[in-house]
Amino acid sequence: MRFRLERLLPAILSVALLGCGAQPSPHAEGASRLDTSALPLTARTLLSTLSASQRDDATFPFDDPERTRWAYVPQKRAGIPLKAMEAEQRAAAFGVLGTGLSERGTGLARGIIELEGTLGELEGVFSRVVLRRDPELYYLALFVGPGGTRPWGWRFEGHHLSVNVTELGPHGQIVAPLFMGANPARVPSGPREGHRLLAAEEDLAFELLQMLDPQQRARASIAAQTFGDIVTGNDPTVTPMTFAGLPAAEMTIDQQQQLRRLLEVYAGRMADSSAHRQLQRINDAGFERLHFAWAGAHQPGNPHYYRIHGPTVLVEYDNSQGSANHIHTVWRDLENDFGGDLLRKHYAQQPHGH
Repeated sequence: MRFRLERLLPAILSVALLGCGAQPSPHAEGASRLDTSALPLTARTLLSTLSASQRDDATFPFDDPERTRWAYVPQKRAGIPLKAMEAEQRAAAFGVLGTGLSERGTGLARGIIELEGTLGELEGVFSRVVLRRDPELYYLALFVGPGGTRPWGWRFEGHHLSVNVTELGPHGQIVAPLFMGANPARVPSGPREGHRLLAAEEDLAFELLQMLDPQQRARASIAAQTFGDIVTGNDPTVTPMTFAGLPAAEMTIDQQQQLRRLLEVYAGRMADSSAHRQLQRINDAGFERLHFAWAGAHQPGNPHYYRIHGPTVLVEYDNSQGSANHIHTVWRDLENDFGGDLLRKHYAQQPHGH
């Protein structure tokens, strides 16, 4: 398996920092002066439960470079962790999460957090102490616009989870990049033996692959081996890539319907209104222009990768690591990650002095 070691270096270098306690926040002085009065109720509810120092850790100006930094490997993160929150504060933090994710998406996020504890138990003391497999090391950060008004955004993030939301008022909400992973993909032993958090993402894709005739399958297959991870990694902006694989235009109606079901599994992680807008944009750009590409094994249990790539969207799935029992998935909005084109449109129509 070809493994991209450079993507682990930030985690390796920062693992020691995880145990060093909270560090002074470089933005604290500015954050304490942020006007948050115009934020929606869920965010204001959370902030009302936080101490002054916690608010400084949790809040950033909207234009802070931190907003477009994201990662899905273990490392020290900006924001306030669940570990530092009381029960009321955690409930409020998950209330914020529920404004960007659907009920299913929120359930997946909670499941990923629970799997972190399962992974720690499976890997043993070294993993728990050195790699800090800890369900409480998930962080919430708020990014507040001038005067506390829109645009504003937030990030809920930890190992195998990165939810990045940009709120643009009349221009809508963007939930992207949206990363979810599962390790183990199938729990091998213990009380949760056999549990598969991201089962639909794997099963529906294999079903689609098997629905293709030999010529279509050959067209869809772009590599005999996987790439060791999702190709785009945690890049803030997706570098344009050539369409590869089998176009939906060359699929039968049944195959297209299966592709749509798979796509809806990913879109369905977002709040319903966001998912609807994303799927509508995909349709408007031409559903037939989507490409389904596969790499690696054509049978479960061996390293495999696929992506769905269209004019507005890129979905990646990889199950290469851990003897093909370690899933990474991501939804990228090729036009509007972190607000993107919609954010520029928002500023053009409602100048904020930028």
